[in-house]
Amino acid sequence: MLAKALTIAGFDASGGAGIQADLKTFSALGCYGMSVLTALPIQNTCGVSNCYSIPLTAIEEQLDSIFSDITPDVIKIGMLFNSEIVNLVAQYLKQNVKGIPVVVDPVMVAKSGDMLLLSEAVNTLKEKILPLATVVTPNIDEAEVLVGHKINTQAAMLDAAREILETGVEAVFLKGGHMEGDMCQDLLFTEDKYQWFISKRIKSKNTHGTGCTLSAAIASGLAQGDSLITSCSNAKEYITQAILSFQYEEIGKGHGPVNHFHAIWKQNLAEKVAI
Repeated sequence: MLAKALTIAGFDASGGAGIQADLKTFSALGCYGMSVLTALPIQNTCGVSNCYSIPLTAIEEQLDSIFSDITPDVIKIGMLFNSEIVNLVAQYLKQNVKGIPVVVDPVMVAKSGDMLLLSEAVNTLKEKILPLATVVTPNIDEAEVLVGHKINTQAAMLDAAREILETGVEAVFLKGGHMEGDMCQDLLFTEDKYQWFISKRIKSKNTHGTGCTLSAAIASGLAQGDSLITSCSNAKEYITQAILSFQYEEIGKGHGPVNHFHAIWKQNLAEKVAI
């Protein structure tokens, strides 16, 4: 049976991040994608010029429209923007969702450095959303906000993951790509074990939406019945190939997107060359 994945997140008119990235990833990895829009950032590859929150009633009605008709096999939560939206989504999931994996990407800052989560909402996110999560996927900057201190070594990553786990989340996938060095070190941390995912850093300015894409890829694996560790491993390979595929593309004037459909487009290109 076809796996169904729901993303609850913000918009990106340029198509590289937010629900656009999530839906592309779901489709590329064999899931039927659905979405609930929480916020409307006015953004492109260069940055965010403004942001509008979706009315709470509209968010709740979107959620009702999904859960009254189609039961998702996984829920991915991205940009929630403010405390009111965080509270609404948390309350709705607690009342209506049982036994469905929840992947939380704690979106706080855009690639350009613009804020996508108001500072007043950080503690609400920690207290209300993280305890509902199967796995949370912060990058280093987001993890530093969650724990309140710098993270610049492997030991500090382990300590931070342990602290985040204390919020009630089942697992932490801490992305180390924002740290310095030629290698990227990502950490999957659970109550009884942890595993490092180490890969060579890819030199590319086209990294817009990588966090959204990775978390959506993890969600796709969970929706299809894969274990968390398998989902994370496959998601790492997927995002690596997505970055490599658009490494030298020129889409936009800033941080360009990744190629969510790299496997399909490679195949189509090969077929055209063969003809």
